[in-house]
Amino acid sequence: MQCDVHIEAAVPRVWDLVTDIGLPARLSPELQRTAWLDGADGPRVGARFEGHNRNTLVGEWRTVSHVIEVDDQRAFAWAVTAPEGGLYGDASTDPAKPLATWRYDLAPEDGGTRLRQTALLGPGPSGLTRAIASHPDREEEIVAFRVEDLRTGMEATLAGIKTLAEGGDR
Repeated sequence: MQCDVHIEAAVPRVWDLVTDIGLPARLSPELQRTAWLDGADGPRVGARFEGHNRNTLVGEWRTVSHVIEVDDQRAFAWAVTAPEGGLYGDASTDPAKPLATWRYDLAPEDGGTRLRQTALLGPGPSGLTRAIASHPDREEEIVAFRVEDLRTGMEATLAGIKTLAEGGDR
């Protein structure tokens, strides 16, 4: 799934915002807070950060994300895994088998920036996998609800980035 927005700000300004891992926690209805792990202090391939999430249906959970791509002012991507003993039990801690993969792509457009946010669920098990396993007869409804929930969060995050980038505030 992907959402995108045109932002009336230069790519470097938008890049600074999307590579600030703390910013989405201010904008997203689900992500509550983040912190770099292992002494990392910024985006570089291999760096890890934790995310703390909250959803009214699932409750609260922690994830560990692994930065998998940093293409300066073009793309920033991370693979989300479950920590040992996390909410999803046997979920993968391997970034090659993530719960989800998230990315931002930036491109110059009409004097501003086209910002695209993409989320790919799986291939590792997640809360969605668990919900479907508990209610296989409602798979279509469960997936549709989660997709809409994610889209709402992505649109809120992109709108917030747009406002900050165009307004000059951080």
